[in-house]
Amino acid sequence: MIQRIQTFYLFLIAALIGVMFFAPLAWFAGEVGMFELHAFALETADGETLHHTIYLGILLVAACLLPLITIFLYRRRMLQIRLCCVEMVLLLGCVVMEGAYYYLGRRVVSDLAFHTQGFKPAIALPIVCLLFAYLAAKAIFRDELLIRESDRIR
Repeated sequence: MIQRIQTFYLFLIAALIGVMFFAPLAWFAGEVGMFELHAFALETADGETLHHTIYLGILLVAACLLPLITIFLYRRRMLQIRLCCVEMVLLLGCVVMEGAYYYLGRRVVSDLAFHTQGFKPAIALPIVCLLFAYLAAKAIFRDELLIRESDRIR
Protein backbone atom coordinates (compact mmCIF):
# COMPACT_ATOMS: atom_id res chain seq x y z
CA MET A 1 0.00 0.00 0.00
CA ILE A 2 2.49 2.65 1.13
CA GLN A 3 5.33 1.55 -1.13
CA ARG A 4 3.39 1.96 -4.37
CA ILE A 5 4.09 5.01 -6.57
CA GLN A 6 0.39 5.86 -6.89
CA THR A 7 0.24 6.34 -3.13
CA PHE A 8 2.93 8.97 -3.47
CA TYR A 9 1.03 10.65 -6.31
CA LEU A 10 -2.24 10.67 -4.38
CA PHE A 11 -0.58 12.00 -1.24
CA LEU A 12 1.12 14.70 -3.29
CA ILE A 13 -2.26 15.74 -4.74
CA ALA A 14 -3.73 16.06 -1.24
CA ALA A 15 -0.72 18.05 -0.02
CA LEU A 16 -0.74 20.47 -2.96
CA ILE A 17 -4.47 21.07 -2.68
CA GLY A 18 -3.96 21.58 1.08
CA VAL A 19 -1.48 24.35 0.28
CA MET A 20 -4.20 26.13 -1.67
CA PHE A 21 -6.25 26.62 1.51
CA PHE A 22 -3.62 28.93 2.96
CA ALA A 23 -1.96 30.54 -0.06
CA PRO A 24 -3.51 33.44 -1.99
CA LEU A 25 -4.51 32.52 -5.54
CA ALA A 26 -4.55 35.96 -7.17
CA TRP A 27 -4.23 39.64 -6.33
CA PHE A 28 -5.95 42.79 -7.50
CA ALA A 29 -4.84 46.34 -6.79
CA GLY A 30 -6.54 49.64 -7.38
CA GLU A 31 -6.88 53.16 -5.99
CA VAL A 32 -8.81 51.86 -3.02
CA GLY A 33 -6.30 49.22 -2.00
CA MET A 34 -5.23 45.66 -2.60
CA PHE A 35 -7.46 42.58 -2.74
CA GLU A 36 -6.50 38.90 -2.63
CA LEU A 37 -8.41 35.87 -3.84
CA HIS A 38 -8.24 32.99 -1.36
CA ALA A 39 -9.91 29.58 -1.33
CA PHE A 40 -12.90 30.76 0.69
CA ALA A 41 -13.08 34.53 0.14
CA LEU A 42 -12.05 37.57 -1.86
CA GLU A 43 -10.48 39.74 0.84
CA THR A 44 -9.05 43.22 1.22
CA ALA A 45 -5.54 43.75 2.58
CA ASP A 46 -7.09 44.31 6.03
CA GLY A 47 -8.73 40.88 5.96
CA GLU A 48 -12.26 42.16 5.31
CA THR A 49 -14.27 39.80 3.11
CA LEU A 50 -15.73 41.30 -0.06
CA HIS A 51 -17.16 38.12 -1.59
CA HIS A 52 -17.37 34.58 -0.31
CA THR A 53 -15.93 31.98 -2.68
CA ILE A 54 -17.47 29.08 -0.80
CA TYR A 55 -18.07 26.93 -3.90
CA LEU A 56 -14.37 26.97 -4.74
CA GLY A 57 -13.61 26.07 -1.12
CA ILE A 58 -16.03 23.14 -1.17
CA LEU A 59 -14.49 21.81 -4.38
CA LEU A 60 -11.02 22.12 -2.89
CA VAL A 61 -12.04 20.29 0.29
CA ALA A 62 -13.50 17.44 -1.78
CA ALA A 63 -10.42 17.41 -4.04
CA CYS A 64 -8.18 17.22 -0.96
CA LEU A 65 -10.07 14.45 0.86
CA LEU A 66 -10.74 12.16 -2.12
CA PRO A 67 -7.07 11.18 -2.73
CA LEU A 68 -6.62 10.42 0.97
CA ILE A 69 -9.64 8.11 0.85
CA THR A 70 -8.42 6.54 -2.39
CA ILE A 71 -5.07 5.62 -0.84
CA PHE A 72 -6.73 3.25 1.64
CA LEU A 73 -8.82 1.45 -0.99
CA TYR A 74 -5.72 -0.37 -2.25
CA ARG A 75 -7.49 -3.75 -2.47
CA ARG A 76 -10.14 -2.36 -4.84
CA ARG A 77 -8.08 -1.13 -7.75
CA MET A 78 -10.94 -0.58 -10.21
CA LEU A 79 -12.67 1.64 -7.65
CA GLN A 80 -9.39 3.50 -7.19
CA ILE A 81 -9.23 4.16 -10.93
CA ARG A 82 -12.80 5.48 -10.91
CA LEU A 83 -12.05 7.72 -7.94
CA CYS A 84 -8.99 9.07 -9.75
CA CYS A 85 -11.27 9.98 -12.65
CA VAL A 86 -13.65 11.69 -10.22
CA GLU A 87 -10.64 13.54 -8.78
CA MET A 88 -9.72 14.76 -12.26
CA VAL A 89 -13.27 16.07 -12.76
CA LEU A 90 -13.11 17.84 -9.38
CA LEU A 91 -9.78 19.41 -10.30
CA LEU A 92 -11.19 20.61 -13.62
CA GLY A 93 -14.09 22.09 -11.65
CA CYS A 94 -11.58 23.86 -9.41
CA VAL A 95 -9.88 25.37 -12.46
CA VAL A 96 -13.22 26.60 -13.81
CA MET A 97 -14.23 28.06 -10.43
CA GLU A 98 -10.85 29.79 -10.09
CA GLY A 99 -11.42 31.39 -13.47
CA ALA A 100 -14.92 32.48 -12.53
CA TYR A 101 -13.82 34.01 -9.23
CA TYR A 102 -10.82 35.66 -10.88
CA TYR A 103 -13.21 37.29 -13.35
CA LEU A 104 -15.45 38.35 -10.45
CA GLY A 105 -12.47 39.86 -8.60
CA ARG A 106 -11.36 41.65 -11.74
CA ARG A 107 -14.82 43.18 -12.09
CA VAL A 108 -14.57 44.54 -8.54
CA VAL A 109 -11.50 46.64 -9.37
CA SER A 110 -12.18 47.32 -13.06
CA ASP A 111 -14.41 50.31 -12.25
CA LEU A 112 -11.47 52.13 -10.74
CA ALA A 113 -9.37 54.52 -12.82
CA PHE A 114 -6.12 52.74 -11.97
CA HIS A 115 -6.09 48.99 -11.42
CA THR A 116 -3.84 46.01 -11.96
CA GLN A 117 -4.13 42.31 -11.23
CA GLY A 118 -2.03 39.19 -11.29
CA PHE A 119 -1.84 35.52 -10.47
CA LYS A 120 -0.05 33.89 -7.57
CA PRO A 121 1.73 30.55 -8.16
CA ALA A 122 -0.87 28.64 -6.12
CA ILE A 123 -3.50 29.18 -8.80
CA ALA A 124 -1.74 26.64 -11.06
CA LEU A 125 -1.71 23.84 -8.48
CA PRO A 126 -4.95 22.16 -9.68
CA ILE A 127 -3.43 21.78 -13.15
CA VAL A 128 -0.32 20.18 -11.64
CA CYS A 129 -2.54 17.93 -9.53
CA LEU A 130 -4.44 16.91 -12.66
CA LEU A 131 -1.20 15.51 -14.05
CA PHE A 132 -0.51 13.60 -10.83
CA ALA A 133 -4.07 12.20 -10.78
CA TYR A 134 -3.58 10.93 -14.33
CA LEU A 135 -0.25 9.34 -13.37
CA ALA A 136 -1.85 7.70 -10.32
CA ALA A 137 -4.69 6.24 -12.40
CA LYS A 138 -2.19 4.95 -14.94
CA ALA A 139 -0.07 3.29 -12.21
CA ILE A 140 -3.15 1.71 -10.61
CA PHE A 141 -4.20 0.35 -14.00
CA ARG A 142 -0.72 -1.15 -14.48
CA ASP A 143 -1.06 -2.88 -11.10
CA GLU A 144 -4.47 -4.22 -12.11
CA LEU A 145 -3.07 -5.62 -15.36
CA LEU A 146 -0.20 -7.24 -13.44
CA ILE A 147 -2.61 -8.90 -11.00
CA ARG A 148 -4.84 -10.17 -13.82
CA GLU A 149 -1.83 -11.56 -15.66
CA SER A 150 -0.58 -13.39 -12.57
CA ASP A 151 -4.06 -14.85 -11.98
CA ARG A 152 -4.19 -16.07 -15.56
CA ILE A 153 -0.87 -17.89 -15.19
CA ARG A 154 -2.05 -19.88 -12.15
